[in-house]
Amino acid sequence: MSNSGEQVKGKRVQPPWSPPAGTDVPQLRLYNSLTRSKEPFVPQKGNKVTWYCCGPTVYDASHMGHARSYISFDILRRILRDYFKYDVLYCMNITDIDDKIIKRARQNYLLDQYKEKQPQAAQILQDVLSARGPFQATLASTTDPDKKQMLERLDAAVAAALQPLQAAMESEAADGVVQPLAQVLLENSKDLLADWLDKQFGSQVTENSIFSTLPKYWEGEYHKDMEALNVLPPDVLTRVSEYVPEIVDFVEKIVSNGYGYESNGSVYFDTSKFDASPQHSYAKLVPEAVGDQKALQEGEGDLSISADRLSEKKSQNDFALWKASKPGEPSWDSPWGKGRPGWHIECSAMAGSILGESMDIHGGGFDLRFPHHDNELAQSEAFFENDFWVRYFLHTGHLTIAGCKMSKSLKNFITIKDALAKNTARQLRLAFLMHSWKDTLDYSSNTMESAVQYEKFMNEFFLNVKDILRAPTDITGQFERWEAAELELNNGFYDRKSAVHKALCDNMDTRSAMEEMRVLVSQSNSYIASRKSAKLRPNRMLVQSIAVYLTNMLQIFGAIEGSEPIGFPVGGQSQNIDLESTVLPYLTVLSDFREGVRKIAREKKVTELLQLCDVVRDDTLPELGVRLEDHEGLPTVVKLVDKETLLREKEEKKEMEEEKKRKKEEAARKKQEQEMAKLAKMKIPPCEMFRTETDKYSKFDETGFPTHDAEGKEISKGQAKKLRKLYETQEKLHNEYLQTNQNGN
Repeated sequence: MSNSGEQVKGKRVQPPWSPPAGTDVPQLRLYNSLTRSKEPFVPQKGNKVTWYCCGPTVYDASHMGHARSYISFDILRRILRDYFKYDVLYCMNITDIDDKIIKRARQNYLLDQYKEKQPQAAQILQDVLSARGPFQATLASTTDPDKKQMLERLDAAVAAALQPLQAAMESEAADGVVQPLAQVLLENSKDLLADWLDKQFGSQVTENSIFSTLPKYWEGEYHKDMEALNVLPPDVLTRVSEYVPEIVDFVEKIVSNGYGYESNGSVYFDTSKFDASPQHSYAKLVPEAVGDQKALQEGEGDLSISADRLSEKKSQNDFALWKASKPGEPSWDSPWGKGRPGWHIECSAMAGSILGESMDIHGGGFDLRFPHHDNELAQSEAFFENDFWVRYFLHTGHLTIAGCKMSKSLKNFITIKDALAKNTARQLRLAFLMHSWKDTLDYSSNTMESAVQYEKFMNEFFLNVKDILRAPTDITGQFERWEAAELELNNGFYDRKSAVHKALCDNMDTRSAMEEMRVLVSQSNSYIASRKSAKLRPNRMLVQSIAVYLTNMLQIFGAIEGSEPIGFPVGGQSQNIDLESTVLPYLTVLSDFREGVRKIAREKKVTELLQLCDVVRDDTLPELGVRLEDHEGLPTVVKLVDKETLLREKEEKKEMEEEKKRKKEEAARKKQEQEMAKLAKMKIPPCEMFRTETDKYSKFDETGFPTHDAEGKEISKGQAKKLRKLYETQEKLHNEYLQTNQNGN
């Protein structure tokens, strides 16, 4: 027996094992403008992602149209880096040499010189009238509706300032009256006056420093704006002015490769030759735009589309790689003589210097696709002799204001500083997160109100969780048994996390991700409310896990700065680090003491003490950024909230109470008016009620009942029946009045 037992034991082996079937795991896909569809994202070198982004042309204040690109790309960059854990090298340029900068710098310089001469009113009037002539000719010939509207606004402002000055001068008013009016005209006319001065004297501006001072100032302002918006600085920043030698080398190589030609000291890209090459294709992004002369000329710049310049090119589709400098323009040495870089070549040379022959991602605004990005692609692939300079092209959607495209050149824009005066950087970012990065976003009060409400909704949840976690417990007491409610919430938590992941894999769809996060908070709020209504504390570990996850997601999106484990920072970044852990023990003592006082005051019926406790809650503590919430039968909830938020809530509550009071008073007034009207009606005896209506009736019987209408015709039986009902009703009302009066007497 023992032998057979040993044999059986020797044969025992582990049973076969098979892995679970599993489920499909979503893969990151990005909308690639090169294919106009979502493509699986595959970096060229393992986990490393190289990214070049077109930066600002720094000649004026950054506006919300710029913020659309920079905040959106900041969100995408953070998601790639912090959520998908890619190693991202982010390179951005500053365009500090450009036709717009040259023209604006000259105009500012010439206008400042003009003002320094302190011209008299007559001179200002004469010069504005001289400048207005060519300006109105431009206005008349402009067909673009947005541009025409902008020029009409400028002309209307000039006209509004012209009339008072002309009237004052014709009436020979005193200098003290005339000169201020002339200054108003000068201010209202500065755009057309600067353009007029530039056409006359622009070629005489030769000092190169004039062209560097303006972009340097606006670059500084741009960086301040980005910091205020919590936009991460690029890993590498390139300035055109620092890359001119590399640009010259880049142009030389394109020419030697056979895709460029020199003409009158300028160098142009030969689009036909490039497109004819078997391995190349021109206008990969917007092939249907080839030949769009309006777009091509905008790409060349205002100073580069004169008839002589256009005649230098072999084809109207060719574009400048290097521009021979005219008088009044900055210049650098080159094999073709003194000149300056073309706009498109700047990005190619700088990106090529840092990222090499091919990059993973190139980003920019939607309106840069053609000709700027198509020309970048063509000249870079002509330089590197490849057809894969950019693997994924990402373009952010337009930002509109009340449905109109925001544009610096159309003077239809809100600066970033203006926007930050109305809303916080977090609220602006939340608004962007709640919309698709590649679609048009309308910047409006409705858009911003949605973001403000989302922030408030999230913040209340975080504050409630913090309150739950403050309840005293020992180290083992924090682990509580899970019942059906906890299992249900946890399943919802897992589903929402999966949905957020799926959304981010789908072209980094933050709009859907934010909505899933909102649903998760709603589910958590329902769970917390049901536990509290049953006088039970919510499961602290579970709600903590959810709050930590949501905080982490908002940190990844750049909507929460710092390393708070849960929720939004309180009291500004500088003082926020340990504010809660420092002050909450003291606030808890105060809250418990107040609760004890309220209990005694209620028992002893000391209303003055209860009122004092309300003052502490409603007036004193909000001024310090503290909200107390009293709940019947439950401990008082202590929340740290921004002082401004609490004071705004207090003001809103006051306004609501006043509105409620106003409505109540209005209802009482209407009721009184109705009663007065009823009383006035009751006073009328039935025998008199129809006699006053002479427009309807001409004869009455002895009781005052009408017998004939206004035309003398006898009242019909049907009409008499209706009138009799009215008569009887009035008789009843009047008798009621007489009875009331008699009782009163």
